Amino acid sequence: MSAPTAAEAAGGKQMSFWDHLGELRNRLIKSILAVAVGGAVVFAFYNQVLDWLVRPYCQALENASPDQACSLVITDVLEGFRTRVRVAIYGGIALAMPVILWQLWRFVTPALYPRERRYAVPFVASGVLLFALGAALAYWSLARAIDFLITVSGEDVETLLRPSPYLSFVVFMMLAFGVGFEFPIVLLFLQLAGIVEPEQLSAVRRYAIIGIVVLVAVITPSGDPITLAALAIPLYVFYELSIVVGSFLTRSRRPGGPKRNWARPWRRPTA
Repeated sequence: MSAPTAAEAAGGKQMSFWDHLGELRNRLIKSILAVAVGGAVVFAFYNQVLDWLVRPYCQALENASPDQACSLVITDVLEGFRTRVRVAIYGGIALAMPVILWQLWRFVTPALYPRERRYAVPFVASGVLLFALGAALAYWSLARAIDFLITVSGEDVETLLRPSPYLSFVVFMMLAFGVGFEFPIVLLFLQLAGIVEPEQLSAVRRYAIIGIVVLVAVITPSGDPITLAALAIPLYVFYELSIVVGSFLTRSRRPGGPKRNWARPWRRPTA
């Protein structure tokens, strides 16, 4: 007899297509509420958050133009409010990341084998840690990236930045790095799901390097070589680590064993 599929091993009531939509809606609502709560916190402490976000610009400006005051220029009466709301939304996403990852894990749980559900806490914890590390790395590289962008514009160019474009740039950079650092989690999940094998990832290593560089060039708005290297190098290291960890986690899988069939209906877990 063949090994049971994830749906069969999960037991419980079989979920229909509409059950899936209802479950997805439930997870999305909880994630949105978490983002709203996090956004309210950031909105309330906007001045402190703003000082922290402007600090890399001030450091870069001190190196490029020591005599110039570090300040952002508003050219639209509504720009300050729009900027505050935008920063609150981005900050809310960052603060709600543990809840978002947990809801994502709970949504895919019915398709997993019982032994794979034990990875719930490590999945969420590692996801939050990697997101925080990615955002921290982006913040660390911002001053160098901004200094490069200001310097390359020429000596006769005075830098006067508006808050909305600048803060969008900073927050997007941190989100891009944070999401990019979730890359190994995705690879490990694909290996646990049987969609890809560690040997397959090893075989396409050369193409993965090119793909990582292209992906980083697309998702990072600055386009400077410092930011490119700061994100591409860790992602490649994570790629190699995911192969090692994936080989360890899937070592008990029998050669030629059944692959997970994601097309089968999921079942809601009984526990």
